Formats: sequence, C-alpha cells, structure tokens
Amino acid sequence: MSYRLVYIAIVLFLASCSKKGCDLPKEIERIPVDVKIDRLEKEFFALDNKEQVRSFLKEQPLFADKFLQQNQYPHDSILVNSLYGMATNPSLDSLAQQAIEKFGDMGEEKKQLETAFKVIKFYYPDFVVPEVKTFVSGLGQDLLVSDSLMVFGIDYFIGKDALYRPDTYEYILKRYERPNMVPAALLLLSNKFNKADFLDRSMLSEMINAGKAYYFVQTVMPCTPDSTIIGYSGQQLADVHHNEGRIWAHFIEKSMLYEKNPFKVQKYIGERPNTPEIDSTAPGRLGTWVGWQIVRQYMERNPKVTLPELMADTDFKKIFAESKYKPEKR
Repeated sequence: MSYRLVYIAIVLFLASCSKKGCDLPKEIERIPVDVKIDRLEKEFFALDNKEQVRSFLKEQPLFADKFLQQNQYPHDSILVNSLYGMATNPSLDSLAQQAIEKFGDMGEEKKQLETAFKVIKFYYPDFVVPEVKTFVSGLGQDLLVSDSLMVFGIDYFIGKDALYRPDTYEYILKRYERPNMVPAALLLLSNKFNKADFLDRSMLSEMINAGKAYYFVQTVMPCTPDSTIIGYSGQQLADVHHNEGRIWAHFIEKSMLYEKNPFKVQKYIGERPNTPEIDSTAPGRLGTWVGWQIVRQYMERNPKVTLPELMADTDFKKIFAESKYKPEKR
C-alpha cells in the first residue's frame, strides 16, 4: 500500500473514531514513543536549603532556562533566593501536596501524550518528542511549550476544590480543569506547524488559522470531545451546533468575513465571556469555532490533503471556497 493510500485510510479512521475511546491504526501505534513525565514539584518541595536549590537548577538546565528564565536574572542568587522562598512556603507546599495527590501517577496524561506524539510523528517523521515536566509555581505559569520542553503547571488544573485558584475571569477559570490540560498544551504545540499569512489579518483569515489549530488537536487527540478541545461546556457546544446557521448568517449579513478592524475581529476571535452581538448566551471565541467547522468541512471534501499540507497552507480564501461551508438557518 502506498503512503497516500495509508494516509487516506488513517484519515478516514481518525474522522470516524468514537469519542468514547478507540485504538490507533497499526501504522501509528507501532511508532516508538515513550513519554516520561518528570514530576519536578515532588523534588522541589523537598528542598530545604539554598545549596539544594542551586543543585536543582544545575540538574534541570532546560527547565531553568525556559520555564524559570534563569538567564533573565543579573545574578543567580536572585533566582535561588526566590525559589528557596517558594520551596519553604507552607501555603505553597500545601498546594503542591494537593496537586501531587490530585494528579497521582498521571497515567491518563501519559497515554494522551504518547498517542498525540505518535500521530504527530506519523505526519512529521522529524518531530522530536519534547521533555515533559510538571511543576507547581504558586500559580505563576500554567503551560510552557517549546520544541524541546513541555511543562504543565499542574496547580492551575487542580479544579474547583483547589486551595488556591488562578486569579482570572470565571469563564476562563472553568477551563482550568484537568481534562483540558493536555489539549491546551497541544493547541500551543500546533503553532510550530500552523502557518499563517500575517499580512492579512481579516476575520476569515483569523477564523481559519484558529480552525487549523483546533483541527490539529482533533487529529492528534482523536478520542477527545470537541468541548474539551475548545473549552466550551457540553451545553455551550450543543447550543452553537444547533444555532450554527444563525451564527454564520450573522457574519454574512454584517459583511464581517473580510473585516480587518482589529477591535472588531477580536470581538469574535479573542477571549470574551459571551458574544452579545449574536446572542447574550452565545459563548466567546465563536469565530474560532466557525473556523474549525470550515476547516473540518474542507478536509472532509478533500481527503487527499494531508495534515502537513493543511497546516502549511496560508491560502485561507482557497480553504474557505473549497469547504463550501454554508450552514442553513433553522
């Protein structure tokens, strides 16, 4: 079987995969990937002097450089003193212990990442699996994703019962739950592959660029619910599907697709609790959801287009035209 035929078979499998669970095709499953999640918070909160903090930094150079931004400090003693204060802070230690208990052995996250990295390596054979680490920074940073490192700030994702929660809006806080953690990291990872025409920042361009990112996560996490990928509640997702024609009609009737005013574009692409321009109960980021549906329909109509070809394609007008996206009002 040729690569192209194998690819099409796998695309059809991933598209039809039950959200309740599925096994990867053999062509993907046999790709060697072994994810080790390094639980740095366990070691960190056992430190009890500054020399141990220095040793910790030396043992974790990549983490110290990228997550702690060690090179930004004029002298290492500043970072060491700050970290020592964190490691010996009773309140932060309590939060760390709660996070450690909540996440256990992280077997589910390990499985999710191994599946995702296998799918990515199938499409991008040169992809190098990054180091994966967890940390508790006292709600200092939720995620870091680079070519070589992926860090989960698990104190952000403890959930409603956490001793301390992120200081953010309620509608964003609802997304800081454990099931959303890996999809959020992979959405960031999609930036490595997702090409865009930065000379055209129109509504449609931004929609499709976001839609490609969600499609990437959908592809590498084929058994993950759409609501978890985009961060909507189940009810919100059901409502936008039901009102898809009405939502699309708003963009058409208001001549919004080629709107380039950044303020207007952000009303539909950026973070907001709702989209009152359409309906007071409509969730925010509706433009990104519509973009996802456009990209999905484009890929369904063009099964020979590979994921790398989609992600490298900056011709959003072609993607839109060939999607033939036109949901009807109900």
